[in-house]
Amino acid sequence: MSKYGTIPTSSSAGGAQPLGGASPLDFISRAKARGATALATRRPWRELGDVHALGLPPSLGDAYLRVRANLAHFAMNYAIVVLVVVFLSLLWHPVSLIVFLVCMLAWLVLYFLRDEPLVLFGRVVGDGVVLAVLAVITLGLLLHTNATANILSSLLIGLVLVVLHAALHKAEENADDEAGRWYAPVPPPPLH
Repeated sequence: MSKYGTIPTSSSAGGAQPLGGASPLDFISRAKARGATALATRRPWRELGDVHALGLPPSLGDAYLRVRANLAHFAMNYAIVVLVVVFLSLLWHPVSLIVFLVCMLAWLVLYFLRDEPLVLFGRVVGDGVVLAVLAVITLGLLLHTNATANILSSLLIGLVLVVLHAALHKAEENADDEAGRWYAPVPPPPLH
């Protein structure tokens, strides 16, 4: 008698296990858990878009401190904003968009969602090598799609939006608690 609402996660006895002993369902659940963990560092969009928290910084030094604090505080949100700007710019270049999505899938499988080291021809490939090879392949493929200027300009637009928001958004009082995640905080100058 079967139970409704249950999903078997293992194959039947004697069945071959793909991917070195891990089933595709296990891979998907691990990917989902890692994605949820990464998105847990995202701040609420209301906090990011709060117009009452915007204001001109009194000095260039204060603007610099705001940018550093807000980059640490809203890092995941800012990354999403830049990726959305790049994605939207590629909508008018369907070949580049397809290449971008295929490369993103390769990055997910080969770099971000990998639990075990990558082994090729019996040798372990280090993360730095995987990172460098994926970066070169992604850059090379995108350069061959004739959308280089579009991609670079959309990255520049995304970065300008991020830095402008980070400079204008008044930093939270607790933003220094997160600073160690992304950079070593610089102590404020002594008051004379």
